Amino acid sequence: MVIRKTGWYALLGVLSLIVLFPIYLTFVRALTPPVEFALQDSPLYPAHPQWSAFAEAWTRAGLGHAALQSLIMTVLITLAQVVTGVLAAYAFVFLKFPFRRLLFAVCMATMLLPIEVTLLANVGTIRDLHWIDSMQALVLPFGASAFGIFLLRQAFAGIPSEIKDASRLDGHGHLHLLFLIAVPLTRPVVASFTLIAALGAWGQYLWPRTVVESSEAATLQVALRGLSFSANDLNLLPAGALITAVPVLFLLIVFQRQIVRGLTAGAVKG
Repeated sequence: MVIRKTGWYALLGVLSLIVLFPIYLTFVRALTPPVEFALQDSPLYPAHPQWSAFAEAWTRAGLGHAALQSLIMTVLITLAQVVTGVLAAYAFVFLKFPFRRLLFAVCMATMLLPIEVTLLANVGTIRDLHWIDSMQALVLPFGASAFGIFLLRQAFAGIPSEIKDASRLDGHGHLHLLFLIAVPLTRPVVASFTLIAALGAWGQYLWPRTVVESSEAATLQVALRGLSFSANDLNLLPAGALITAVPVLFLLIVFQRQIVRGLTAGAVKG
């Protein structure tokens, strides 16, 4: 038993090193001055660390204002996806209406469509509405998540039908059942999807890149374009990329147990 457990830990350690190694190389590239990096032929450790690269990347690309834009976008998208996901999941589980199964299947089928398929049509719509460089252009196309609807529906489906019947016998309506019973009982799943939605919104690049044309409306990922690509500044882009990754790493490290617990709870029907 001990040998088996040791083997699993060894395997997980090796996999962790494989996953973290590219991040470490990015950190080394950010700290190493370009000249030293070229002279030492891509070293595996920082040579003459240049810690000022992070401050310079922050200032040159205007990452402070871009971080605020990304934060607002992330909060709005996360709230929209959680609200629409909870309401849609409740409807698919507890309400009886025509073509319910068909509509759910169509909703799930949208997960098979990558963003590139609808990119041109959506950008054309945003331009027709004169929403270029606006927060609504960044948020509204992502106001709902098919994955969130699926995850929350599975969680709601695990609620015993006796609880629903008891709520009806007590004279309570759908709002009481949703907010005072269904959501509290599936809180781990709702919390895990909230984190997943926030991480996905924060890391967006392709869509903001197509609907943002001015530096005032740029998000963090788009603002990284402002970093110079000259030979003397090749370490600024990795430094800026690490800055944008800090919130993601923080959320993953702090809430990793909640994410796993929520996904596991949503996968098991009680």
